[in-house]
Amino acid sequence: MASSPIKVFLVEDSPVALKILENLLAESSDIEISGTARNGLEALERIPKIKPDVICTDLLMGKMDGLELTQQIMAKCPTPILIVSQAVESHTSDMAVRLLKAGAVDIFAKPKSGLQEDYKQAQVALISKIKVLSGVKVFTKPIKPALVYPKPPQVAQSLPATIPGAYKILAIGASTGGPQALQKVLGQLPANFPMPVVCIQHISEGFLLGLVNWMDVECALTVKIAEDRELLQPGFVYFAPEQHHLMVDDRGRCFYSAAAPVGGHRPSIGTTFESLASAYGKGTIAALLTGMGRDGAEGLHAIAQKGGLTIAQDEASSIIYGMPHEAAKLGAARKILDIDAIAPFILKSLSDRHL
Repeated sequence: MASSPIKVFLVEDSPVALKILENLLAESSDIEISGTARNGLEALERIPKIKPDVICTDLLMGKMDGLELTQQIMAKCPTPILIVSQAVESHTSDMAVRLLKAGAVDIFAKPKSGLQEDYKQAQVALISKIKVLSGVKVFTKPIKPALVYPKPPQVAQSLPATIPGAYKILAIGASTGGPQALQKVLGQLPANFPMPVVCIQHISEGFLLGLVNWMDVECALTVKIAEDRELLQPGFVYFAPEQHHLMVDDRGRCFYSAAAPVGGHRPSIGTTFESLASAYGKGTIAALLTGMGRDGAEGLHAIAQKGGLTIAQDEASSIIYGMPHEAAKLGAARKILDIDAIAPFILKSLSDRHL
């Protein structure tokens, strides 16, 4: 029996852009446009009645913009939301972070020209994102005041200093749903965490800096984008740069690689994990979080084979149980944990290894 088409609700204040989007999506037999609205206020009235599988919304609109719509939808009738807008790129990358924090699952930048032929070139990627989002689990997010909190105070915990034979580096890979998952893990690590942390997050180009700035505010550790040939240090979280793989050598120095994308990804989680398996072996702790596909599964397996500590996020807490599921099927994860349990398990493992 053929599966039902994905019901998509479009929110777009430009009649021209709305018609182009309708025409593009109508060419996919897997998608059905279940409704449209010209602004967030109209959408908020119609969406609970229609109950679409995916919402695609512009950002800048009158009466209620895409950010407020996202906040309201996730509080009242949680639905996977894809932001389709030029405005996210033209604003600071912090806007992307605000949308992700509000509950949007992903962001798709409209072609800058607005011409139908440019939309046509983006058609495959847009339809692919919608198909991915249709399988996403979303959770209610109560609306909270938009407060800016200071960097958390340093937490004094009885963590050991890094010594020969101890774990020497922590690596975390994530894709769809990753920003929220990373915040939960990194936000629980204390300022005296005794090793460098390397993160690889699949994210649309132009939005990495906003993500890094958000994590830096939320975490006791200092969060930054790794620099080519930088020596990794405890107390820092290093994110792989855009459009480059990040690799680490046995002296703890990271370097960029412009090699071809792996499985469609650059940076590739697997590329980083495999370099850490070679450089640090059993001194590596690695966690693979929520995301579509299988990037990182083989790399996590390589770390496990060298005796490293390997973790995969569990299905219940994953937005998309793709990458961690592939790792679990390979037997690559020593532990499969709820997202809230990953950081405590890492901290306990560090203490236990030194008893």
